[in-house]
Amino acid sequence: MIETVVGGAFFRPEDTLCCGQTFRWTAEECGWLVFSADKACFLQTSGEDVRICTREEDVPYFLRYFDCARDYAAIAGRAQACGGAVAKAAESGRGIRILNQDPEEMIFTFLLSQNNNIPRIRGMVERLCAALGKRCFFGEREYFSFPKAPALARENEDFYRALGFGYRAAFVAQTARRLAEEGTEGLAALETPALREKLLTYPGIGPKVADCILLFGFHRTGAFPVDTWLEKVYREDFGGRERDRQKISAYFSKIFGEYGGYIQQYLFYAKKEGRL
Repeated sequence: MIETVVGGAFFRPEDTLCCGQTFRWTAEECGWLVFSADKACFLQTSGEDVRICTREEDVPYFLRYFDCARDYAAIAGRAQACGGAVAKAAESGRGIRILNQDPEEMIFTFLLSQNNNIPRIRGMVERLCAALGKRCFFGEREYFSFPKAPALARENEDFYRALGFGYRAAFVAQTARRLAEEGTEGLAALETPALREKLLTYPGIGPKVADCILLFGFHRTGAFPVDTWLEKVYREDFGGRERDRQKISAYFSKIFGEYGGYIQQYLFYAKKEGRL
């Protein structure tokens, strides 16, 4: 195992992992065990730094995964310059980073996120990995990789219903078959508006889920997903009266542009945690 130290002024593992963008992690006594694709790492806060412990060959993967090359001081500064609720949320959530996650994994994860809460989503994802993923080890710790689309496509809707996916089972089965044929390589080459339209053609992906996949799977930071918490922010902190979530998203996107995804996470997490 190799330990890599990164500055923690704008990287707090708890805030980054618990803000609803990823669901494959476990809180340990002295840190966080994080899984992505077929890889794993251990995060630990040490003074003002964060230590990332992983296999030597996986160091570049996790440095990119945690977006370590990006200047989050500048991002937080841009948010704080907005004043009001945005500045307050950015200050309380300055440890949040937008992860660079596997697009295919994010498509299936956010299909499962619909009308759901974080503990239940985590449980569904864990069962999916245990059922169809590859058995792996991180030291002596067993875990399962996130299954690829061809493995998911071999199962039918009833299989996913048995995993407790409810109505989402049909979406997972149908999307798996399509992704097994098409892959995701072509998606990454699309401009953001075209990519969003393409995502909306997959079974079960609506505007909010598409925006989540854009932000968390393709790092399109102009995306601004709107859920119940952002509706509350819009009404309570911005005095908005619009009820259509797409129009609310467009309102925020117009204001914040390419910083929108970062500001969305600051606002979402602050409101959810009662900090706003």
